[in-house]
Amino acid sequence: MIGTVGDLVEDVVVHLGVPVNEATDTEADVVHRRGGSAANMAVSVVRAGHAARFIGQVGDDAQGAALVEQLRGEGVDVIARRGGRTGTIVVLLDHLGERTMLTDRGACTRLDHPERSWLDGLSTLHVPVYSLIGEPLARTTTTLIGWAHTMGITVSVDASSWSVINDFGADELIELLEVLHPSVMLCNEMEAEALGEGADPMRIGAQLTVVKRGAEPALVMQPGRATIEVPALVIDDVRDTTGAGDAFAAGLLVALAGGSSPVAATMLGHHSAARAIDAALGA
Repeated sequence: MIGTVGDLVEDVVVHLGVPVNEATDTEADVVHRRGGSAANMAVSVVRAGHAARFIGQVGDDAQGAALVEQLRGEGVDVIARRGGRTGTIVVLLDHLGERTMLTDRGACTRLDHPERSWLDGLSTLHVPVYSLIGEPLARTTTTLIGWAHTMGITVSVDASSWSVINDFGADELIELLEVLHPSVMLCNEMEAEALGEGADPMRIGAQLTVVKRGAEPALVMQPGRATIEVPALVIDDVRDTTGAGDAFAAGLLVALAGGSSPVAATMLGHHSAARAIDAALGA
């Protein structure tokens, strides 16, 4: 089973067919859906045919209850503490396809008092960098990672967001990653640029680092080996890439858990991301 710790929120996705008319009305298509990097990743793991567990906190409100039930309805094993107010992320998709996210994480960062049993049965623990930001969630997550190492559970980390890296401090995050020592590190091109030398698997002790580059080939880096480029899939008329990175992580980690090579796993990550984008196109 692949587990992940982090956010379960409501996404409010706003599709803008035209530029925003400032200080007046602008027509838009608005869609409400389940969101959160960790939650999206867990669902993608299940859809890839593997067992998944979500660990996190949601609000003690009707919205939180509905989100938990939706996640369970997808077949995810859910460990959800309840308390506070459920978070919301507004995703603005402009007429050029550019994505901007307005984030209110609500109760997500309040996860505290972790239990070792949350890791029972896991082969992999996946951690978005979002889960290393904000207390007490960050402290809870680092505790879970420490336990995972002692239990022989593979730890993967996704860099999540270049703006979060910059706000937290790239040097500080790199120092933290050196301590957490993930086996797998995932980031996109902008996140890799923000991390600088921190994206080098030798720097943080990772066995594998994969840099996603959109439509360009992903870079597969392993200590002591030449970097390998793995071609991405061609997708036309992309409107919304929200969740594609989480789906990529899911496909890659499921493949690695099944014994695939890093290159083959990266290709399966591309396919998983493409399915998520296709699903968004049909929404």
